[in-house]
Amino acid sequence: MTVRTIISHGLIAAAAAAATYLVAIHGQPVLAPSTAQAQAPVAPTGQRVAEVFNQAMADVSGRVLSVRLTERDPGNGSPAHRHPGSHTVGYILEGTYEVKIDDGPVRTLKAGEVFYEYPNALHAISRNPSSSEKLKYLIIQVSDPTKPGTVPEPTHAHP
Repeated sequence: MTVRTIISHGLIAAAAAAATYLVAIHGQPVLAPSTAQAQAPVAPTGQRVAEVFNQAMADVSGRVLSVRLTERDPGNGSPAHRHPGSHTVGYILEGTYEVKIDDGPVRTLKAGEVFYEYPNALHAISRNPSSSEKLKYLIIQVSDPTKPGTVPEPTHAHP
C-alpha cells in the first residue's frame, strides 16, 4: 500500500467514525449544508433514509464517500439488490439487522456490529426481523458515481 492509499483509507475511517459519533450524540443526522449535497434516494414505506455526509474524493479516482442513516420499522425489509459501483459498510446503531450477502450465511447483527458488501455483491436479505423494535444503522459507501447506486435483483419466475 502506498502512503496515499493509507491516508485515503484513514480519511474514510475518520469520516465514518465522525458520522457515527454525531448520530450517537444527537440521535439523528446532523446535516451541514456543505456536506449534504445530494438527496438520499426515496425510501419505501416503513423505512427512512437521511444523508449525513456526501463528499467527492478527488484523490481516490473520483470516488464519492457517503454516509446515510437508515431507520426501519419492525418487520421492514428490502428486496434483493446490488450496488454495482460501491464498497458498502453497514454499522448497526440500534435494534437487530438480518443480512445475507451473496452465498454467505444469514447473519443477525446487533448494535455495534458491522457488515461489508463488495461492489456488485448480491444483498439477498436486508431486513429488520423484530416484530416490535425499530432498527437504526449507518450505511457508509465509497462509490463510483458513473455506476448505478442500487440495482434490484431480477426475480426468476419458475414455470
